[in-house]
Amino acid sequence: MAIIERPVSLEVQPLIVVAPATPSSAMGAIKRPVVTKGWRQWVFTVDHKKIGIMYMVTAMFFFLVGGLEAVAIRLQLALPNGKILNADLYNQMFTMHATTMVFLFVMPMAAGFANYFIPLQIGARDVAFPRINAFGFWALLFGGLFINLSWFLGGAADGGWFMYAPNSGPIFSPSHGVDFWALGLQITGIASLTGAINLIVTILNMRAPGMKLMRMPIFTWMILVVQFLLAFAVPVITVALFLLSFQRNFGATFFDVAAGADPLLWQHLFWIFGHPEVYILILPSFGIISEVLPVFSRKPLFGYPFVVFSGAAIGFVGWGVWAHHMFATGLGPISVAVFSISTMAIAVPTGVKIVNWTLTLWGGKLWFTTAMKFSIGLIVLFTIGGLSGVTHSVAPSDTQQTDTYYVVAHFHYVLFGGAVLGLFSGFYYWWPKMFGKMLNEKLGSWNFWFMVIGLNMTFGPMHILGLQGQPRRMYQWTENRAGEGFFNLAFWNLIASIGSLVLVIGVFFFLVNVFITARSGKVAPLDPWGARSLEWMTSNPPKEHNFDSIPTVRHLDEFFHRKYTEDANGQMQQIATAEEVLKQLEDNADAHIHMPSPSYWPIVLAFGLPVTALGVIYSVPLAIFGGVIILFSTFGWALEPSTAPDTDFDPPSSGNTSKDVVHVG
Repeated sequence: MAIIERPVSLEVQPLIVVAPATPSSAMGAIKRPVVTKGWRQWVFTVDHKKIGIMYMVTAMFFFLVGGLEAVAIRLQLALPNGKILNADLYNQMFTMHATTMVFLFVMPMAAGFANYFIPLQIGARDVAFPRINAFGFWALLFGGLFINLSWFLGGAADGGWFMYAPNSGPIFSPSHGVDFWALGLQITGIASLTGAINLIVTILNMRAPGMKLMRMPIFTWMILVVQFLLAFAVPVITVALFLLSFQRNFGATFFDVAAGADPLLWQHLFWIFGHPEVYILILPSFGIISEVLPVFSRKPLFGYPFVVFSGAAIGFVGWGVWAHHMFATGLGPISVAVFSISTMAIAVPTGVKIVNWTLTLWGGKLWFTTAMKFSIGLIVLFTIGGLSGVTHSVAPSDTQQTDTYYVVAHFHYVLFGGAVLGLFSGFYYWWPKMFGKMLNEKLGSWNFWFMVIGLNMTFGPMHILGLQGQPRRMYQWTENRAGEGFFNLAFWNLIASIGSLVLVIGVFFFLVNVFITARSGKVAPLDPWGARSLEWMTSNPPKEHNFDSIPTVRHLDEFFHRKYTEDANGQMQQIATAEEVLKQLEDNADAHIHMPSPSYWPIVLAFGLPVTALGVIYSVPLAIFGGVIILFSTFGWALEPSTAPDTDFDPPSSGNTSKDVVHVG
């Protein structure tokens, strides 16, 4: 439960108390912020909405970094005998591109949406553990910066995002790039694991009265499945990364063939994590478009229970398909047969979702907003990527496609055409809620079309390149190996490289849209889309405490049913506006609303992690210093008073103009 701050007398009527930013004391030594202003309201916040926005800003920064890395790769391959990157730098570039996009963009962006909207969708005022929530963000940020610090300290990781042994060992990768990668992912893994526990507890224990599990929005359901996937998958990759770090830094021989070990151990550990990771990346976007499609189709989501259970089925069956990444390693016929069947089987629940989305559109009064366009784009492009993925379930074709650009094409259609388009749909759908302004729909259309055209130009040709035998991770190709006719490698490589620049233009339109909206955007009405779920039953943007009174839920799509009812003829008839629904909540406001105070400890504790990791690589004393920071901040966190006493809230002085609003009852 959110930490309750400053007890208030029952006789006091609801009001807003203005207090200066006066810190409190923890153990008489470290000052604790009670309320903050300026940059401190972000650095020390435990508000789930601010943390969600910080997740999104951080993820967008890394998206731009990963995009620049991708463009460098495509410029290198645009023409024969490319000179943009040398072989070593090329290896670093594609490794960091994939790592950045998977671990530092898609996952944090989904976490941002989850942090911001899950409490709102379930009718809660915050997450279960606000300080842990803040710690998760800072650990993610510091972990991402730590991974990228390797660029400036001798070179980045160069073994591919799956870092296969023995190539990731000290013999083949003698720089510290892999060490930064492994330890940085450990730090981001801590962020993912703490975030997963926090959101699971929040969803299961903090739903509004009457919100049964089968009344939860689909986005909340998909996030719940993802958190269970993270809770079980992150420990697997944690073990693998510990083994790799010990082999590189302390002389262990976990993957050393000469010592009797087997490098396939790494592959098994990585892909046991790695394939559920694909669903960790895609399911949040499935949840987003399951919210968007009903709103802009003007009808309920078709087959709500099937969408719920198919998402859960994806999370379950996803654990039994990892070895299709390893068909070329000689697993044996029984293993190949089992994993081929399981790979085919997981297409079924995904297909169920696509059918339900399509039937939601069928017969609806479609409103082609930018959010709707991105959602439909996801359905089409993810289907293409899914169908190309089914070919990997057939061992003979998989063996031919392994380590070719066909795999790159499939992966990007699934993740870019699926996860990324879904996230952009969420931007346009929820932006009015988060910031109270409408993104420009015309610029949004340009953003959509350039991204979709660029995506198909970039990754479509890679299917042809792969089937023609172009290996992935190849830093150069020569004219005499390009072939002739329609399947000429030179032509399709050039098209793919031009397509990457078109994608850049599409992202540029989004950034311009955000900039213009921030400066002079149209103020959003309370319910601009005619939405259906609880997050829209608040102000734009929501108040610190989200809801003046916690709503009682009686229906799936509770907000819609408060606005509309079914008449005698089965037609929906409006009975209230969004403004009237909100006023009803305000009129019945809870008398006593307490929100958690900010805290220094999450950022201090998170900072100790990269300091310790840096010490593991370079200096034992530095590692000990990092450990001291972690130990000190852990005790400070544990001993921090759960309730700020009244004496910490001094009355305003006449000379103090730096004041914050504290909502109390």
